[in-house]
Amino acid sequence: MREQLENMLAAGHDGPLLRFSLGDLLFKADETAEAARHLGAAVAHDPEYSAAWKLYGQSLAADDRPREAFEAFNTGIEVAERRGDHQAAKEMRVFAKRAQKHLDTPDNE
Repeated sequence: MREQLENMLAAGHDGPLLRFSLGDLLFKADETAEAARHLGAAVAHDPEYSAAWKLYGQSLAADDRPREAFEAFNTGIEVAERRGDHQAAKEMRVFAKRAQKHLDTPDNE
C-alpha cells in the first residue's frame, strides 16, 4: 500500500487525502519524522482537515517535537471547533496538554 501511495505522489497526484493516508501508514510504522512531513503537507493542502491536524500533532509529539506538536494541536482544535468536530477537538485538547507538560520539563527549556 505504501509503495502505491508513494507512486501516486511521484506521478503528481498530490492532495490532502493522499498525504494523510501516507502519513497515517508511516505513523503506524513508527516513521514519525516522515509521517510528520506528509501530514504537514496534508494540512497545507487543506487547512480545514481536522483529522490531519490531529495526526500531524501526534506525529510531531512522537518525533520529540513538543513545541511544534503543541502548535499543531492548537490549530487543529480551532479547525475542529469551526467545523463542529467536537470529538476531534476534545482529543486534541488532551494531546495539547501532554505536549505542554513536555514543554514545561527542565530538559525542554
